[in-house]
Amino acid sequence: MTTSAEDHRAPHLPVAELPREERMVKRSPPRRSPVMADVAEAAGVSHQTVSRVLNGHPHVGVKTRARVLEAIEQLGYRRNMAARALVTRRSRTLGVVGFDTTLHGPASMVYGVEQAARAAGYFVSIVSLKTSAPEETQEALAYLAGQGVDGIMLVAPPRPAILALEGLPRGLPMVVMEGGAAERNSTVSVDQGTGARMITEHLLALGHETVWHIGGPADVPAAESRAAGWRAALAASGREIPEPLVGDWSPRSGYEAGRRLLREPGVTAVFAANDQMALGLLRAVAEAGIRVPAQISVAGFDDLPESEFFSPPLTTVMQDFEAVGRQGIDLLLRLMETGRATVPEHLVIQPRLITRQSTAALAPCPTG
Repeated sequence: MTTSAEDHRAPHLPVAELPREERMVKRSPPRRSPVMADVAEAAGVSHQTVSRVLNGHPHVGVKTRARVLEAIEQLGYRRNMAARALVTRRSRTLGVVGFDTTLHGPASMVYGVEQAARAAGYFVSIVSLKTSAPEETQEALAYLAGQGVDGIMLVAPPRPAILALEGLPRGLPMVVMEGGAAERNSTVSVDQGTGARMITEHLLALGHETVWHIGGPADVPAAESRAAGWRAALAASGREIPEPLVGDWSPRSGYEAGRRLLREPGVTAVFAANDQMALGLLRAVAEAGIRVPAQISVAGFDDLPESEFFSPPLTTVMQDFEAVGRQGIDLLLRLMETGRATVPEHLVIQPRLITRQSTAALAPCPTG
């Protein structure tokens, strides 16, 4: 039986009793993360050429660009964004302050902003606020500024939050989405008033004498604009303008408003300021044994993904949140490149009326 030198090393001794040098496990040094110089060497190009490819510079040959991208993929190179920010003084990050993002409209706008920012090569840092307290808005803006964001987007701020902007110094480029008359700042919004007029005119064209309204919260610019559009359409047609009811965007508030409305004589058409309140209204009407749309027409606003599956499918107004996000990001990037505009821009996107089975001409009254 032959033995090796290692066999005479007391193999059965506990590890703790072995000599220290034999207890040490040899480990290879950690693999260094690839840097731009490694990419340049692998692709056979200069450091400057790699930089041009990473920054989307147009003056790089197709074959050279492909070679650099292949080297990046093979090496697993990742840009050091912190180092890049020190050089360019740009973090490639945009700040977003969203208000009540549990609701469909604000949530969809935040999503649209995030997608548009990513397509433009930017990350997004989001702060969601439940209240409109001015001090919370200012704290959120200060937090994002402290992170070194390149620009800020406010999504659907209520009136108190908009007023809080007036006391802020002119610093970071800022765009307000659905902020009403935020005159000091550039804005992007859907034409809420036109959407409400389209709904109201649609109901009047079906033969209804007037249209009742369940509005949103009083301090929300979108709700104010929808109520103003509804009122303007009735006034232009010389119709009676009923006293509007006010909800909080929830189905329950629409349900409770609906129960109050049904105690009023002669209500045949109702425009709710969002689809969730219209859903609550539909339940109140169903519980009262009233048929939609034969006896009462119901319309909403927003075009939720579920709205076409309501019973009956809901007539509503569609907002293009993808376009709002894209144009908002484009506007913010222009401000970042040129500095804060001396004259703020106000971009308006047109809504679209979606007619479904919840609205119709009144059925003739049966004769005895």
